[in-house]
Amino acid sequence: MLGSTHGTFTTDRRRTHVVACGEPPPPTIHGRAPTTDDLDVSGRPLHADVPDLDRFFRPESVAVIGASDAEGRPGTGITRQLIAWAERVGARLHPVHPTRREVFGIPCSPSVADLPEQVDLVALLVADPLPAIEQLAEAKVRFAVAFASGFAETGEEGAAAQARLAAAVRRSGLRLLGPNTNLNAFEEFREDLEGPAIALITQSGHQGRPVFALQELGIRLSHWAPTGNEADLEASDFISYFAERPEVGAIACYVEGLKDGRAFLLAADRAARRGVPVVAVKVGRTEAGARMAASHTGKLTGADAVVDAAMRQFGVIRVDGLDELQDTAALLARARRPSAEGVAVYSISGGTGAHFSDLAAEAGLMLPTLSAAKQAELHQWIPEYLSVANPVDNGGHPVGDWRGRKIIDAILDDPQVGVLICPITGPFPPMSDKLAQDLVDAAEETDKLVCVVWGSPVGTEDAYRRTLLGSSRVATFRTFANCITAVRAHLDHHRFTAGYRSPFDEAPRTPSPSFRKAQALMRPGQQLSEHAAKQLLRAYGIRVPREQLVTSAAAAVRAAGLVGYPVVMKASGPQLAHKTELGLVKIGLTSASQVRDAYRELTDIARYEDVPLDGVLVCQMVERGVEMVVGVTHDALFGPTVTVGLGGVLVEVLRDAAVRVPPFGEDQAKAMLSELRGRALLSGVRGAAPADVDALVEVVLRVQRMALELGDEIAELDINPLMVLPRGQGAVALDAFAVCR
Repeated sequence: MLGSTHGTFTTDRRRTHVVACGEPPPPTIHGRAPTTDDLDVSGRPLHADVPDLDRFFRPESVAVIGASDAEGRPGTGITRQLIAWAERVGARLHPVHPTRREVFGIPCSPSVADLPEQVDLVALLVADPLPAIEQLAEAKVRFAVAFASGFAETGEEGAAAQARLAAAVRRSGLRLLGPNTNLNAFEEFREDLEGPAIALITQSGHQGRPVFALQELGIRLSHWAPTGNEADLEASDFISYFAERPEVGAIACYVEGLKDGRAFLLAADRAARRGVPVVAVKVGRTEAGARMAASHTGKLTGADAVVDAAMRQFGVIRVDGLDELQDTAALLARARRPSAEGVAVYSISGGTGAHFSDLAAEAGLMLPTLSAAKQAELHQWIPEYLSVANPVDNGGHPVGDWRGRKIIDAILDDPQVGVLICPITGPFPPMSDKLAQDLVDAAEETDKLVCVVWGSPVGTEDAYRRTLLGSSRVATFRTFANCITAVRAHLDHHRFTAGYRSPFDEAPRTPSPSFRKAQALMRPGQQLSEHAAKQLLRAYGIRVPREQLVTSAAAAVRAAGLVGYPVVMKASGPQLAHKTELGLVKIGLTSASQVRDAYRELTDIARYEDVPLDGVLVCQMVERGVEMVVGVTHDALFGPTVTVGLGGVLVEVLRDAAVRVPPFGEDQAKAMLSELRGRALLSGVRGAAPADVDALVEVVLRVQRMALELGDEIAELDINPLMVLPRGQGAVALDAFAVCR
């Protein structure tokens, strides 16, 4: 796990320390020394350390090192923009340049040491910011911004330079934005807009432009953090900070790579506790996208399946495009908590309503059938031959008179309906103008969410530009897909936060007795034999078959009698991962002679293949059940992760699995099972009895405990197959594979 922010911890064989180059300041949690309540059983933090960024965004004094007013110089435009920004936020600005007496008419200091006052923020307009860091530390500067490029985004040499810069920043005690950042933090935000705002975080400044432009549609923005290469301050720091800001209604992120997976989860957890939605575009879903992201910011992108699961686990809403980021963040920032999850679709065209309803239902939105009484009420104003069950088709004419508002109010009055969506595929004055105004007026008088999809390709109509966009209560979209994505995210977010319990609050702080037993079984840098891996499982209370490890044919026969026929015999050795392919598994043995023959055959094959054995396992044969796989792998960003999926040969054929990042509780373990495409197998199919899902969940949670306690000592663990027996009979780990770190 990477760690490079103040107060970010990692572990090395259960010793807690701060990852650093040089001598960092003592680690803190919220400005104090950490205690056992702040750290989990692995020594990792349980709470985000929220940086105080008030003086970054609203400094009282600013210095610009390398300030210039010479036309044609790279720093001149930046200096000019910083002067204008400082004036807007009420900060005193001090140019710094060794050979200039003034810049743009402002007196210039030759060095930081000569500044007339202590400054809050310094902008570094120099090619190499490293030499300035020590000077800034001596001047007790709190924040600095490095615009220079040529660091980790350029390759190994640049990454080394960035590491030196990061180490200097850690020693200094100041906080740094960049390098390879830009001026987005110092943009001019509209002050005339009201309501909850969007706070924006981007690792590529240009990608934030569409969200910034939402101000032109009346959506308020409060902050923009262009994090660049994140040598120090990273996206997670800004998520934690923005989640605490009362004016922030939603956080929108464009993320190319996560610097520290643990820090990201802690930040997302803080936002979830506060009920602040985080919407993110995370690039790197494909191999090509991951390569481009790394070349741009020099960060790990991580296994995308793990990133995706981690985001869902902590309530981060992942979207694919910048248009979805715009629309989803705007809706989540402004919409109130839904009173019901039902969606009603209302249109002046039956075809439009049916099309939209199909798409919405396929996306998982609930479209309740309106009650007979409600349908009768609607038919007072809508002809009887039109369907009003949901979607509601008014036929067109009622929207042009007094009936239009009556229909809208009647739909919104239904207790099943929490969201009303009206797709208007194209302007059809005066119908569309009157319909838009009625929807805006109704939205002002209800707590329910009213959405409009304005389908005109022009977008210059008064009904759209003035009526709909002029309303702070109506959410207006230009496409069906973006409306559905945003509404689903809105309902999912409020459902998630309403029942949210932070997994970090329940994470174990001290090792279990199982850990002490298991640690004695670890063999650093080695793969464990099946027998040793099963001993590891036993230490954590995970059931394995009755079995004995033997080293002779006679002992095998005695073991079979004790285990009970029929038996399975398997070669066991530290270098055996795929025994079946080598013919090193024999099943269904029912007699002593078969056991003796099997022992000789297994040992002969092992000698022929030059595979060292620690013996042969004589195992109880377990036949009935659903084969699953449960395992632990080590992700480069998030550390230990837990996976569950369909097992046996289906693992590699179907790749049907779900993953979570510890810690997590029983609800998340059950959610993992619900994500599997083959989950119906656990319910019983073709006459099979339902499987013992409770036992499977318990195994997942015990494996999670192993991941938390042994995460720095175990590189990989597979239980495959885990035979989940019929309900009430438990689950048995038939085979196990483990590699120590």
